[in-house]
Amino acid sequence: MDLSTEPIDALAAVTHPDPYPFYARLREGAPLAFDARLGLWVAGRDAVVRDALAHPTLRVRPSAQPVPPPIAGTPAGGLFGKLVRMNDGAGHAAMKAALHAALAAVDEAAAAHAACEAWAALEGDCGDLNDACLALPVGAVAHLLGFRTTNLPLLWRATRSFVPALSSLSGPAQLQAASVAADALLSCFDAGPAAPGDSPMATLFERAGRPAGAPRHAWLANLAGLLSQTCEASAGLLGNSLVALQREPGLDDDLRAGRVDAAALVAEVARHDPPVQNTRRFVPADGGGVELGGRLLQPGDTVLLVLASASRDPAAWPAPDRFQPGRPAANLPTFGHGRHACPGQALALGVAAALLPTLAGARQPLAGYRPSLNARVPLFGADAAPGPT
Repeated sequence: MDLSTEPIDALAAVTHPDPYPFYARLREGAPLAFDARLGLWVAGRDAVVRDALAHPTLRVRPSAQPVPPPIAGTPAGGLFGKLVRMNDGAGHAAMKAALHAALAAVDEAAAAHAACEAWAALEGDCGDLNDACLALPVGAVAHLLGFRTTNLPLLWRATRSFVPALSSLSGPAQLQAASVAADALLSCFDAGPAAPGDSPMATLFERAGRPAGAPRHAWLANLAGLLSQTCEASAGLLGNSLVALQREPGLDDDLRAGRVDAAALVAEVARHDPPVQNTRRFVPADGGGVELGGRLLQPGDTVLLVLASASRDPAAWPAPDRFQPGRPAANLPTFGHGRHACPGQALALGVAAALLPTLAGARQPLAGYRPSLNARVPLFGADAAPGPT
């Protein structure tokens, strides 16, 4: 990997070997700066990023494009358009509250058990460490939802094929496969878990059901969305934890000897080298301007919120460039903030912590990062080839 070249912008920084000097210079600039190359306003300071994430006017999708044009009118677009993280408003709030309640029901022991079940079900399905980082967290969440281990390979493969629908880098063949996968996922969830009573999450879903007034198909789409939202983000969290074991002196020995807790290590990775490096917010095209970071944004403007830069802002984190397990895990920027904060933070950290000791023994050299504009997902092994998820 070439460390001599600098990222040309905040999107290129996501897959750069070391984007953090670039992010430091970004924070030293204006609180909100326009990048003419990207056509975006860019924010890298923690305070501005949090203000934007909590802003009542900014939206998660452009007003005229609730679904990305390449998948609009397709099964993949239909699933995408129902996900609460892609919507605002009252319907979003009710569905989000139900998901929060379900995810909060999973404790550390349940997450660890699910990770073990996923390993048993999917070990043979994983061709290499890169597959394992993607597949095992998805399998763990599927198991927590009540699906039997025999269902996990199908759910994992369908999730892997659907996830490219979320990326603007995907081509026509990937998007077509994503629509087939969306139908397969929704069919699985429509049939329901085979043994819902065996899972704390499934038991809660069975007892509470979908929110009043929420269409069944929207509720099922959001349950399926838990898998797609797990895939790349958890692969990045696991992969970047493995990178930290290689990069930080003595950390591997400390983990093996029990001097560093896996949960504390993973939580610090989520801050120090986060899997989701940026997200976007949109000024509604049919409203007025929005004040942010000392600027007046105009209707139709887009803001790139650089979560990875906020994660190392010295105004929010003491000695931010130091890798220091044991810091408070609350308010990690990579999991968002405000009404669209990820409801699965504790679950994501718990599953990654449970899987890390097992995968640490299978470590391979870092070969680069999977192509992406927002997710930092390592690729391991000399033969690793960048490509779609």
